[in-house]
Amino acid sequence: MQPAASNDPSADHALGQRVLREHVASVYSTYGVSTLTHMAFVVVFGSIIYSQLKDPSLLFWLAGLLMADVYVFFTPRWNPSRPVRESAYWARKISRMVTLVSMVTAVVPWLIVPHDNLPMTSLLMAVIVGSCARAAQSLWPLKPALFGYTMPMSLGMITALAWQGDGLHLFLAAAGAAYLLLTLHAGVGQHKLLTASLMLRFENEALAARLGEQIAATERASEEKTRFLGTASHDLRQPLHAIALFGAALENELRGRPEGRNAERLMRAVNALGASLDTMLDVSRLDAGVITPAPQPVQLDALFLPLNHTFAARAEQKQLQLRVRASGLWVHSDPQLLHRMLSNLIDNALKYTARGGVTVMARERGDSVWIEVRDSGIGIAPEQSGRIFEEFYQINNPGRDRSRGLGIGLSIVQRLSRLLGHPVQMHSRLGRGTHFRVVVPAVSAAARELVGVLASAATAEEAAEQRRGPAPVLPGRVLLLDDELEIREAMMGLLRSHAIDAHAVADEAGAAAALQQASGEGRPFDLLLCDYRLADGADGLDAGLRLSQGQGMTTPLLLITGETSPDRLQRVRESQVPVLFKPVVADSLLQAMAEVAVAR
Repeated sequence: MQPAASNDPSADHALGQRVLREHVASVYSTYGVSTLTHMAFVVVFGSIIYSQLKDPSLLFWLAGLLMADVYVFFTPRWNPSRPVRESAYWARKISRMVTLVSMVTAVVPWLIVPHDNLPMTSLLMAVIVGSCARAAQSLWPLKPALFGYTMPMSLGMITALAWQGDGLHLFLAAAGAAYLLLTLHAGVGQHKLLTASLMLRFENEALAARLGEQIAATERASEEKTRFLGTASHDLRQPLHAIALFGAALENELRGRPEGRNAERLMRAVNALGASLDTMLDVSRLDAGVITPAPQPVQLDALFLPLNHTFAARAEQKQLQLRVRASGLWVHSDPQLLHRMLSNLIDNALKYTARGGVTVMARERGDSVWIEVRDSGIGIAPEQSGRIFEEFYQINNPGRDRSRGLGIGLSIVQRLSRLLGHPVQMHSRLGRGTHFRVVVPAVSAAARELVGVLASAATAEEAAEQRRGPAPVLPGRVLLLDDELEIREAMMGLLRSHAIDAHAVADEAGAAAALQQASGEGRPFDLLLCDYRLADGADGLDAGLRLSQGQGMTTPLLLITGETSPDRLQRVRESQVPVLFKPVVADSLLQAMAEVAVAR
């Protein structure tokens, strides 16, 4: 097992230093205990040998070995506080010390074997073999230490046995030599495995660290992208909102005149641009979690009918067949969000289909209903199938043809799929077409009957509501708080063109003064329109809430904003204040104003 190759010498050196440090730490972990144990064993073994052989030279050897052990024990040793760059020094030091102990031990076979005492020779061989086995286990991490400890004492025993010259001693010498070679071979193998495993571990740690850095960088880039898109979207919405208001007022003034055609064309262009910005807003709203689904029994045929009306003209314009097949099935879902999912899928299918057509159908499968959108378009290559749900990704549109949209439709489909819990499956063949399948829970027959009863009751309630009174009317007096002059002028022109008494201010202080004056005159405002982002970073939501509750009375509040950042959208949702997103279509603005004012 070999570690992965690297092209960075400095990285290889640093990795080698870390591995060496682990080897040194492993050897020194048993340093004190091993040395004390060796000293005790030397005393016992020396006493036994001396009691049997009565050779005074053994006492000199015993004293020399004990002195070597004492030096090894009391000499400065490595500890975890030592810097990594010193690891090579400590590796050399411990290798020299164990070699010293082994060389002193190598003398003892020459003191014992010549006595021709087979039991003592056997005991000596057992001790040396055991010491080599123990060393092979504890000194694997450092090859110089392993060789320095095992070879001197083993070679001393082997040469002392071979020097005797008879068959038995030669056999024992050969056995000792074979054991030494096997021990060293096993030790070297274990050293390689240990080194490779440590290098792999550190490389994995480095990869994990780099991956963490890349993930953090990706998250930062995503946050920066979100902030950029939010800022860019807000800055684009501000002038577009003013254009939409001026255009709506102009269109209203020129209605019925020849010049009104240009105003209508202007508003169509503004509405198209607003629709593109609203598509980006949908992504932000889904990411912010401000859209809460309201699942209920939904009749698919009632959902398919408006889809057919919406896309039939476009399919006819491209000379495609759009088949929306009735099924009589019911599903449990949020009708508006499911409509948006299917609308995006049909829109995407028509964009990428040049011949043939698009089919929308539903089939019941157990407890689920499969809603399928099939096309005979260009298809999707396997390598692109994983990217089609990414924002702004479009197949075969390097020139960013505006007629193909922004490339956000399928991204919204994926987000809605997660929000509703409706899995989306995709199958495609390049050049043969694509079909998307949305898996939706089916509604039982009993639930359908209950829906029919509730629908009848709701119809009766609506009829009674219509008999009770007329539809809501526009507020008579409106106070507008917006820091941009162009928007104030555009909004004033639009509201006054609809006979609304409108007053505009640029800051909270001006709004408070206007509210106080209106209250003193006995002509309070019926509605407060407030922009979210005011001058000098002032928060329009907080200002609007303070103003709407001031002057001893409550003024209905309608928030208008160009903000699309998820955190601010979440804050608006939590405030439960009605909100419109710039650019605001005139009809939507007037309808919202009527609804908020009448709710008072």
